[in-house]
Amino acid sequence: MRQKNASILALSPGARGAAFKTPPTPLSGLRGRSLTGLEPRDRTGNEALKKPSTPPPRFCRGCARTKRVSETVHPTLQVLAQPAMRWFLAARFSLMFGRSLVAATLSYHVFLVTDSYAALGLLGLIEFLPVIPGSLLAGVVADRYDRKRILIASASVSLLGTATLAYLTRSQADSMPSILVLALLLALVMSFARPANSALLPNLVPRPIFQNAAVLASSTVQLAFISGPIAMGFLAGPWGLAGAYAVAVVFYGWALFFLWGLPRVTPSAQPSPISWTAVREGLVFVWRRQPVLGAMTLDMLAVIFAGATALLPVYAEEILQVGPEGYGFLRSAIAIGAFSMAILLMVLRPFQKPGRVLLLAVWVFGFATILFGVSRSLGLSVIALIAAGMADQVSMTTRSVILQMSTPDALRGRVNAVNFIFIGASNELGDAESGFLASLTSATFSVVAGGLACLGIVAGVSAGMPQLRQYEPGRSDPP
Repeated sequence: MRQKNASILALSPGARGAAFKTPPTPLSGLRGRSLTGLEPRDRTGNEALKKPSTPPPRFCRGCARTKRVSETVHPTLQVLAQPAMRWFLAARFSLMFGRSLVAATLSYHVFLVTDSYAALGLLGLIEFLPVIPGSLLAGVVADRYDRKRILIASASVSLLGTATLAYLTRSQADSMPSILVLALLLALVMSFARPANSALLPNLVPRPIFQNAAVLASSTVQLAFISGPIAMGFLAGPWGLAGAYAVAVVFYGWALFFLWGLPRVTPSAQPSPISWTAVREGLVFVWRRQPVLGAMTLDMLAVIFAGATALLPVYAEEILQVGPEGYGFLRSAIAIGAFSMAILLMVLRPFQKPGRVLLLAVWVFGFATILFGVSRSLGLSVIALIAAGMADQVSMTTRSVILQMSTPDALRGRVNAVNFIFIGASNELGDAESGFLASLTSATFSVVAGGLACLGIVAGVSAGMPQLRQYEPGRSDPP
């Protein structure tokens, strides 16, 4: 370099200026080369070995644009620095807000039309019917096709179904059969979208910050679950139930807009064909992994017996006598607790023993359910439901970490499908169980007995599945 500079200085002034005015190499000619035009060399002049670059998350074609963030930045901020995650969170909130608004409105709608506890249980049973076949098929589809397009198709059908509900309610042509048919359609769409939605998240962020991404994703859902029912309570007063359905349609439209901004996420390897064998692979994997099976089983049985969501209209109208506004707050209280806990989890370190934390969280959930069942005060009832929501958020986070970090990416769609069968069974069958048991006994007996059963389930799963208690992420997790 010094010799080159000396040779330039030895030139005449005119020649020296020409040497410095040599036109640079066009940028188009540098494609595939370093900007210096030289390979990295060590001090001896030999070419240094290139360090392999960290590959982007598999399946995600848009992850090449992922920003690299300093490791000193908090993991939650690292998650938010990813453009794909910001589109994903916006789409997730819009989709879940619409869904939670429709779910709250449907329950209240059915109770107003029928004035029957059993009708609420029937609504839960109808919504459970498509969960098993829809989720199993959706899991294979999510492992084979573009998960972004699956979510777009699901949001489109949800928009049309909710718009039909708004029209029928506005024109006073709603009836119990029409409500149940549309509820069945929306439940089928949701069961089809869930595996793709959950399988998409691990493809958008690096593994070390996945728990923070899972907390952000679940807190976005909880924020939607808070605002949806509260919005229903205030919308139903001046605009009626049709107005609540119409607002849900608007948010489904926003979900479609944000989903279009996501990168394509398709399998990088040869996917399994849509067949029973492909479905069976997911079932066998869950059955052979005790931490995964234990986490799913614990959540399913606890919510089947301890879930009190179906009876909230009864508590609002007959026991607490707080009307639709109070019902909106009761319906949102669990989500308020979950969102509060999600904020706390964002700043905490990842759990070293998520299985033990899961068992403790479900025990707290059962105790809070018992407290809500015996309460005759709106304030105490809201506090009990907030505590249940906080425990439920911890349960969801730990279950997500166990599930996603224990599952190979090629099986995530199908394993998530099995998970949502368990979740669907717990939510919809739990609503059916609560409604039918309350019709035979009382609402209070149904809720309190369910909470006691939840405490027994925690003890049984803890004793029968020791690998769940001992599970530690990273030791035997697949790539």
